[in-house]
Formats: sequence, structure tokens, C-alpha cells
Amino acid sequence: MHSLFPVVMVLLVAVLAVTACRKLRVPAMLGYLVVGFLAGPGVMHLVPEGPETEFLGEIGIVFMMFSIGLEFSLAKLKAMRHLVFGLGLAQVLLTMLLVGGVIGIMNSSALSGFAVAAALVMSSTAIVSKLLSERLELPQAHGQLAMGVLLFQDIAVVPLLILLPAFAANSSSLWQDLGLALLKVGLVLSLLLVFGQKLMRRWFHLVARQRSGELFMINVLLVTLGVALITQLAGLSLALGAFVAGMLISETEYRFQVEEDIKPFRDILLGFFFITVGMRLDVGVLFAESGSILLMLFLLIPLKLLIVWLLARAFGQRNKDAFKAALALAQGGEFGFVLLSLSGNLQLLPPVMEQAAIAGILLSMLAAPFLIQNADKIVTRLFKQDWTMQSLDLHQILVQSMLKNEHVIVCGYGRSGQYLARLLESEDIPFFALDLDPERVREAGEAGDSVVFGDAGKREVLMAAGVMRAKAVVITFADTHASERIIDVVRQQRRDLPVIVRTIDDSDMAQLRAAGADEVVSEVMEGSLMLASHALMVLGVPLNRVLRRIRTVREARYDLFKGFFRGASDEVDGIDDAQLERLLSVQLLPGANAIGMHLGNLPLAELGVQIKALRRGSARYTELTRDFELEEDDVLVLLGRPAPLSQAESLLLQGA
Repeated sequence: MHSLFPVVMVLLVAVLAVTACRKLRVPAMLGYLVVGFLAGPGVMHLVPEGPETEFLGEIGIVFMMFSIGLEFSLAKLKAMRHLVFGLGLAQVLLTMLLVGGVIGIMNSSALSGFAVAAALVMSSTAIVSKLLSERLELPQAHGQLAMGVLLFQDIAVVPLLILLPAFAANSSSLWQDLGLALLKVGLVLSLLLVFGQKLMRRWFHLVARQRSGELFMINVLLVTLGVALITQLAGLSLALGAFVAGMLISETEYRFQVEEDIKPFRDILLGFFFITVGMRLDVGVLFAESGSILLMLFLLIPLKLLIVWLLARAFGQRNKDAFKAALALAQGGEFGFVLLSLSGNLQLLPPVMEQAAIAGILLSMLAAPFLIQNADKIVTRLFKQDWTMQSLDLHQILVQSMLKNEHVIVCGYGRSGQYLARLLESEDIPFFALDLDPERVREAGEAGDSVVFGDAGKREVLMAAGVMRAKAVVITFADTHASERIIDVVRQQRRDLPVIVRTIDDSDMAQLRAAGADEVVSEVMEGSLMLASHALMVLGVPLNRVLRRIRTVREARYDLFKGFFRGASDEVDGIDDAQLERLLSVQLLPGANAIGMHLGNLPLAELGVQIKALRRGSARYTELTRDFELEEDDVLVLLGRPAPLSQAESLLLQGA
């Protein structure tokens, strides 16, 4: 029983960390680090150090490297090769040279300098990609710069995981040992990638044909841990094997399904790893070595920021884009903890220096969200020239929109936006489109389309696009967070301007209407409506009746289509499944609590559940009154979200 105690305590800490981070709206990994520090042996002694907790953290690294392997695409590398192998390589080499030199001179140890430099050179892919994605900045120039550097950093982890143990051997034949290790890596990887690729595809075909989600999930775990075990038996790291496993699957058609299935395991176990890292922090060392921690912070934020900015400028990037990318990358990352943990186990670092480096990375990650969120303000204050360039961009938008009046502002010029624009043109309705993809804007602009580069979520951009003269705003991309931001800006300027929003499903329709959208168009709902209308016409229903039925459904906010019976084969991609309304059939078996009760006495509405229909024998009732009395074997069809439906079922059958 005692062996379970650390595991249970880690689970408890994980739940508390994620809950607190969600309330404070900060990345969960920071919460894991802080709570691991507070709950570990250094402060509250809730989670003891030991092989059990360390093993959980190591498995977390395995799944993180597996996820990176899934993202490793030769096509993606080719498209971004100048940023990845140009700017990314230069950033890693120059940062390691400067940081390693400083630490090596101070500590009189080149190996310690290399170990610290390897950890500090990394930035947080999780934090940067999440924040830039939320701010719709990934397609912008600075977003592409940041992601190119991050991609090379992720690739650089693999050789660093090989080099650190080789340097730790500290033998007279170091270069021979290193060459042997690289030869072994090359041999193992060649065997896995050449023969493993064909075998992996056939193996997944065999498993997938069984049509069992449980079997598929077990197979994913088997492949991930199995390949990691093979590399470990070959004298390499578990993390390297997991990376290779991800690469093997990334070229198959099962990549996205695997990525979705593995995500819960990766996030949970990675959380355990961050907790174990936080447990390494020692309060006494933190206070005693505050100078070393400040040095680590200096090497991470100002020095790293300066390196990225100067290199980006040398690669021909604008000041604004270069500095915003530098702000995004001026922090430590999760792989830094991985490399520090490995270096500590290999005794490449004194414990005091390891503590200082962990604390420095942790503090820099805590500062990262604030740097990224305030990047525009910082750049505006530092670079007047770039503010002039931004003003010129707004001026370009203003000039192109000056002749527009009573026009439609189209936010997003992807396929949906372009189809809408063609229909508007056919009706001689003027439009003005804003998009954040520079390549798409360039090509569409050359073709004569009325589209410019601009973020519709910014007040000055919408003002330049003529929001005060516009007739409507249409948001054509299905991103609820970004749509709410645009709606808020529009409503600050004009309360009367119609706003139409696109969404994937009905899960966010109420949220978007509450934010101020006049109409919310659901792809799934409209697709089902069109499918049904064509089927009705083929079956001989008159066109006027079909059109009347479509209008009725739309006016009722798709009430007829709300809810669905969920099956084992259903997949809901990119949607919060817990927010989708479902249908549930509940049969009142003998002894059920609701037998003999009237519908008006059931507190289902308080739970957010509706009764859509009732079947009694062969009869089906859809129009039900409050005094309708329930009988044994009645089947109630309930509509609601999963959690309230479960409560309603328990209430009907058990009374609680």
C-alpha cells in the first residue's frame, strides 16, 4: 500500500494544479512546476522523492518526444527550411556558444557550460504556439519566425540527448566513444526507419480492421513504449525511441487518430514530469544562490532576446517582426528541464547550478505570457519606425476601403470567405476582406480581389476597413475565441451593425449569440438542412413546402436538429464533446422512481434537460402536457448535455 502513496499524492497535486491554472488562465505546465515545488520535499513534504515519481516523469518525457515525432514532417521542414536550418541553426549554435562560454568560465568546466547551454537554448513550444495561436499570430511573419526556430530546437533535442551521455563518460577515448554512439544511433535508426516504416503501416492496418477503439489505443501504447524499449536496449535513450516511434507513424494515414488518442496520456504524464522537476527546487539553495538565478535569467531573457533579434535582422526580417519573434522565444522551455534532469543524473552539473538553472527557466516561463501578450506595446515604444510601418499598413487598408460604402466586411478570406465574396459580387454587393495569411492576400490581391492583410480583432484595423460605413460584418472562420474578440470590437463601435458568424457545430451557438452575434451559421446544421431539403424534393415534396420547412427550422434556431444519439463510431473533431447536446432514451423499468408522476412535477428543466418525445408501446408522442402521467415501460427521449443527462436519468430511475 505504501508504494501507491506517491502516485496518489501526485494525482492529487495534478488535479489541484490544473484547476488553479484554469481559473488563473495560465499554462498548466507552470502550475505543475509551482505545485511540485510547494508539495515536494523542499517545502510541504506532501510528495516524497523516489523511483516511483521519477519513473512517471520519465514516461511523460517519452510521450512528449513521441508527439514531437508525430509532428516531424519532411514536407514541413522543406517549406520552412530557410527559417529552420538557417535562423534556427544559427540561434542554437550562437546561444550555446555564448551561454556555454559564460558558464564554463565561471565554473571552470566546459562540460558544465555545455550542459547549461543545452538547457537554456531551448524555448517553450507549448507556451509560444498556444499563445500565438490564441492571438491569431501564427500565420504572421513573427509567428512563422518563432515557429521555425522552435522546430529546429525540437530537432536539436535528439542529438543533445546523445551528446550529453557521451560527454559524461569523460574517458580518454571520448571522440571514439562519441563516434561509436553516433554509429549505433545511425544503425538503429536506419533499421527502424527502413524496415519499421513498412511493418508499421501493415501492423496498423491489421489492428484498424478490427474496428475496436480499445484495441487501437492499446496498440498505440504498445508501439510507443515498445520502440522506446528497443532503443534503450541498444544503449540509447527512451526519449529517442519514442521520437522514432512518432516518426514511423507520422507518415501513415493513422497519424491524426493516434495524435488524438495519445493526447490525454501525454498531457497527464507530462504533468507528472513537470511536478518532479518542481520537486527538485530547494528553498535554501534558491535564497543562497539568488545571484546565480539572476544570471540564468539574464542569459535566458535579455541575451536570448538580443541573439534572436539580431539574427532575424541579419536574415532580412523587419525590426518589428524580428523583435516580436525574439520576445516570444526569450524564455526557457520544457525540453530544458529534460536536459537538466539528464545532466544532473549524469553528474555533469553541481546540484547548486542545476537548481539555479531550473529556477531560472521556471521564472522565465512565468514571464513569457506577459512578454508575448504585450509585444505590440513594447515594439511600439522601442521602434518608432515600425509604428510608422504599421501606420502605413493601416493607411493602405484605409485607401483601399475609402471607395467602399454600404459594404460587407469579410473577416477571413479562406474558402468560405472567397465563396461568400463571389456570391456578393454576383449580386453587386461591395465587400472588403481582411485576412492574416500574407501569401493568400498577395495572390488574391494580384487577381483583383478586394482583400488586404489585417487582423479584424483590432479596433484600428476595423476602423480603417470602414466599419462605420459598413452594412454587415461576416466572420467566415470557425474560431469561437477569435470571433468573440471581433464581435466585441464591432459592438464597441456600432451596436446596430449586423454580425454573422460561422461555427462548426451548435456547441458554441449560444455563446456567440451572447457575445453579440446576430446570426450564427452552423456548418453541421446547415449541411444537414440542405441534405434533408434535397431528399424531400427527390421524394416528391413540393418546392414551396420544402422552402417553408427550411425557413421554419432556421427561424426556430435549428431546434428540430438539436441533439443526436451518440454511437461508438462517432468522431467529433476539434469540438468540446461535453458541450454538445445529445439525445438519450430512458426506459422506465419496473420500480423506476418516475412511474406515476406527472411531467410537470419532474425537475428536469432545472438540470437543463428537455423531454423531446415519449414512446408508449407502438405510439410516439411529441406534444406532451404537464399533466401527462408516466407509466411503467414508457421510454422518454431526453435532450441535454452529457452531465445533466446522466443526472436526469438517475433522477427518473432512482430518484436521486
